[in-house]
Amino acid sequence: MSAPELSPLGKTVAFPAEYDPGLLFPIPRATGRAAIGLEGELPFTGVDVWNAYELSWLDSRGKPRVALAELRVPASSSHLIESKSLKLYLGSYAQTRMADTDSLRAQLVHDLSQAAGGQVSVVLTPAASANAASIEMLEGELIDDLPLEISHYGPPQPEFLASDAERRADEVLVSHLLKSNCPVTGQPDWASVQIRYAGPRIARDGLLRYLVSFRQHADFHEQCVERIFVDILQRCRPSRLAVYARYTRRGGLDINPFRATPGMLLPGNPRTARQ
Repeated sequence: MSAPELSPLGKTVAFPAEYDPGLLFPIPRATGRAAIGLEGELPFTGVDVWNAYELSWLDSRGKPRVALAELRVPASSSHLIESKSLKLYLGSYAQTRMADTDSLRAQLVHDLSQAAGGQVSVVLTPAASANAASIEMLEGELIDDLPLEISHYGPPQPEFLASDAERRADEVLVSHLLKSNCPVTGQPDWASVQIRYAGPRIARDGLLRYLVSFRQHADFHEQCVERIFVDILQRCRPSRLAVYARYTRRGGLDINPFRATPGMLLPGNPRTARQ
């Protein structure tokens, strides 16, 4: 069974002292996708970009090493990996000797790919690297300052979304007001979201109301982004669409799902000021 309530989330667990890939807890993507009517061929491609800030291990002489890890889990994988289980798994390297950094990366790729049911990529960056902590702004036009009255905070309301078939647009919109809740613990998940599209012009007031309607919604990061993508695609009929959410970190991890119509480029990893 891979039901979320059986995961380590919300439970007191012993922190591992030695390497243990059995700590990883995969959750089938199909369950969340069925809830939004996705079966068979997916209308998107994409990736979940994870950043891990608390990775440490011992080198062959027993000296601790540290690095930042970028993990990319393809949206085509059969499973997502529950975040606390990933934290525990990464923590299990803390007292584990590795021959070298390449051996560590290869082990991470093997274990994470097996758990996800798809090929996961791993990039390790030394903590002292000048590129380890660069801050960027999400490209796009901010819609958060629209003068709106808002009173609906959940469940998500795709009916708020609208577009104007007489007006065409090719633009990138950004909001920092996305919030949802963990479906197991109820803890808040905070995110900035970037929406890139071409097609009938999306009404910005309706889009902002729609994003705010996730505020009391309980779902995993990946499933929220897939719901946003599907709702915009169905309601606004863009010819090209990409949704990229940058969630703030918890437990030394941040998760940044990206979903796009086929043919669009996969994103970079722009660490925002909130992350």
